[in-house]
Amino acid sequence: MVANDKRKVPERQCVGCKEKKSKFELIRIVRLPDNGGIELDRTGKKSGRGAYICPKKECLKLARKRLAHTLECEIPDELFSKLEKEIENV
Repeated sequence: MVANDKRKVPERQCVGCKEKKSKFELIRIVRLPDNGGIELDRTGKKSGRGAYICPKKECLKLARKRLAHTLECEIPDELFSKLEKEIENV
């Protein structure tokens, strides 16, 4: 008997375009617990409430309006600057 090596790839929905993609294709933004702020999570393993965005400028424009609602807090402008740089580097 041969074990099945195919594992299900976790999918997440982009906050901008609302498309479902592999979580490894997306950029994770996390609101850290205990009012720890908001950060980009390149590892995908930080604890806290997360949101995902495609590495596209169009998705970032759409996500600006939706991200605060998704993470249930205000999003500082410096985070959007970091996201723009991250998208340019992809």
